[in-house]
Amino acid sequence: MSVRVLLVDDQPLMLLGLGILIGDTDDLEVVGEAGDGGEAVRLVRELRPDVVVMDIRMPGMDGIEATRQATAEPDPPKVLVLTTFDDDEYVYGAVRAGASGFLLKSMARDAIRVVAAGDALIAPSVTRRLIADFAGTSATPAAPAPDTEPAADSRLITGITDREREVLALVGQGLSNGEIAERLVISVATAKTHVARLFAKLEARDRVHLAIIAYENELTPGRR
Repeated sequence: MSVRVLLVDDQPLMLLGLGILIGDTDDLEVVGEAGDGGEAVRLVRELRPDVVVMDIRMPGMDGIEATRQATAEPDPPKVLVLTTFDDDEYVYGAVRAGASGFLLKSMARDAIRVVAAGDALIAPSVTRRLIADFAGTSATPAAPAPDTEPAADSRLITGITDREREVLALVGQGLSNGEIAERLVISVATAKTHVARLFAKLEARDRVHLAIIAYENELTPGRR
């Protein structure tokens, strides 16, 4: 089955380019396009896409608010926020609003497949700053967001095995399951199992939240 994708961008040429890029595949299908956040939310309710590719800077309702509303829907889509800047100041707000990924626009096609499969994906160049923002240690203020949840998971990790702790530390460094498997000399299936157990034991929503927990518990470089 194809992944049903809704494209949201206020630049017609970008919509055209993304449509061509995504449409030239067998497993991705563009089901709609929107030019602003309000229209995006309406089309999410009407079309029920699997993934929304969301521009973050738009007139009227921006991508952060549109993401918040879209992910609050019953059976919500995954939202992949795209930007042309890898240091976009709105990374923090977008992920807190419910986005599953935040990448440069040039990476769109592969990123859609990743978030559609249920993984969270953040560009490596912004991962460290994102975690620092969640932990409240970044020197640069992030975009404001409603206090709908704690800014960081400052819990002590308990009830996990030594191996799961190793896996958590590697997730905190932004490694994929395949990279974790290679680093620990285990199978990818085993790495996936460890990550799944960490989700359950630590009540984490996705890999981004696991990375935050790793950071808060001083399992990642820079927090020791």
